[in-house]
Amino acid sequence: MSREPFYKKKRIILPTLILVLLISLRIALPYLAKDYINKVLATSVPGYTGSVENVGISLYRGAYQLDGFVLKSSKANSELPFLDLPQNDISIHWKSLLHGKIVAEVALHQPKINIVKEDQEKQPATQVDEEDWTKALTRIIPIDINRLKISGGTITFAELTSDPKIDLHINKIELLATNLRNVVNGTGKLPSTLTVTGTSIGNGNLKIKGGLDLIKEIPDVDIAMEFTDIDLTAFNDFTKHYANIDFEKGNLNLYSEIVIADSYLKGYMKPLIKQTKLIGKEDSFINSLWEGFVGFVQFVFRNQSNKVVASKIPLEGDLSNVDTQVWQTVGNIVRNAWIEAFKNKVDDTIDYEEVIKESNTAK
Repeated sequence: MSREPFYKKKRIILPTLILVLLISLRIALPYLAKDYINKVLATSVPGYTGSVENVGISLYRGAYQLDGFVLKSSKANSELPFLDLPQNDISIHWKSLLHGKIVAEVALHQPKINIVKEDQEKQPATQVDEEDWTKALTRIIPIDINRLKISGGTITFAELTSDPKIDLHINKIELLATNLRNVVNGTGKLPSTLTVTGTSIGNGNLKIKGGLDLIKEIPDVDIAMEFTDIDLTAFNDFTKHYANIDFEKGNLNLYSEIVIADSYLKGYMKPLIKQTKLIGKEDSFINSLWEGFVGFVQFVFRNQSNKVVASKIPLEGDLSNVDTQVWQTVGNIVRNAWIEAFKNKVDDTIDYEEVIKESNTAK
């Protein structure tokens, strides 16, 4: 009986060993990645502790998934994590490869940011340059993000020890930011796009739209925001705690434009409060006096034709010294009260090119 030559066996054994090794590595890869990420979260974020429950690898599309990503203040008394990202997909943005750039596409499903006042007060101050918690994320996502999509997101501000407890939130957040690394060179000066929608406490409708240039050290920005149809009674826990007033009825709209060009900021915030009523039948005498005073101030600064309290708060100047012009704000209130009502829409009065000229003049 003749034996098979060794070189023929080698042609079978070696590929088999390589195949077994690759399969073993593929099976172990998610566990190795999970161990690495958890070590990063345990050691790279001073003042915080973090973990990830599961890591999935999709080699065929150059992607990985992080499930159960949590980041929490190490000195927090509450059980709410600062970041709660249940489902996340990080992949190579294949369209950018056609332009010769290797960048990432990130999709976050139902992410939550919880800002708990008591936990933030206990958090020690840290140096932003070396101890910023976002630096841990850059180690987890090692290539630049060019496209970011958020679906079903929530941002919450909570104060748990107040009486009553305060819970302000924006949910159903849908965000899409594209061309963040300027992979596609367009003709405009703001190559990146941003759109955001959401629903707030009090069923307010949030809309943000604009352009960005994040490549610059101080990014250029040109965005407009509308935050409309907010039921003020939903904020009674907040206003009762901080101002000792509550709303029986009322509606708030908030409009804003913000432009940053060559480190120079110009913009405004325009709140409009409609059809407010503050004093309830069961209020105490002292509370009624205070709420009556607030109601009187609203009467003085209310447009007489449509019962709207409005102001336009300008913001302008160097980013290191953004100035809110108080007296001009009061003047706008008086003008609205006795001359004309502000329009219920974004004014579209801030022009990116004009801000560039003003920034050059100011320097």
